[in-house]
Amino acid sequence: MREAVVLAGGFGTRLRHIVSDVPKPMAPVCGRPFLCYLLDRLAENAFDHVVLSTGYMHEKIADYFGNTYRGMSIAYARETAPLGTGGGILNALQCCESSEVMVLNGDTLFCIDFDALYQRHDASKSELTVVLRHVDDVARYGAVLCDSEGRITSFVEKDASHGAGLINGGVYLMNRHLLDAFHVGDRFSFEADILQAWYAEHLFVGYADNGYFIDIGVPEDYERAQHDFSDVNLFNH
Repeated sequence: MREAVVLAGGFGTRLRHIVSDVPKPMAPVCGRPFLCYLLDRLAENAFDHVVLSTGYMHEKIADYFGNTYRGMSIAYARETAPLGTGGGILNALQCCESSEVMVLNGDTLFCIDFDALYQRHDASKSELTVVLRHVDDVARYGAVLCDSEGRITSFVEKDASHGAGLINGGVYLMNRHLLDAFHVGDRFSFEADILQAWYAEHLFVGYADNGYFIDIGVPEDYERAQHDFSDVNLFNH
């Protein structure tokens, strides 16, 4: 069974002056909530169960999607207080059954080859496989460095480097036991407290994919999504 956790509980502060009446993943793009496009990709890639990690305006998401979407069962892991990305993932994992779970950011669409990602993860026997994307300038996101075997060797902070390189695409395939050191309800950052803190001691592997990528967290990219998603051929592959 393929299971996914989608982090959909963010406040969307940078988009608040444009989209104020719904949580960021529900921001309308070409007449549909952004989250629909992400869930479409999961449905088209044989996912069976999706857990939506919600918080801010959680009812807007639950009322729209209900308990099923395109054949996938939908569950909700609501945060009554902000838990951070790590705490949100751990909370959502309580609704999952699989030992390996896909984790995605609800404000990012990355059209990756899921089959290839699973194969890479299985072959490397990694605890966590991070999907990487090549971009022309890593300054906004921070860079990810890997050795010749694909093992992650460094996470470079935002604005600490510039120019072309690989970034964290916000999609992870992880062994659920990676977070066993934490307790449900703990507040922690997946990026700071897991990725950046543990990569030297744990086997974290990078998988690079050049599929379509957009993060609607800033107004200019939200506007770009309106243009890009109007192309009927964008998702026909």
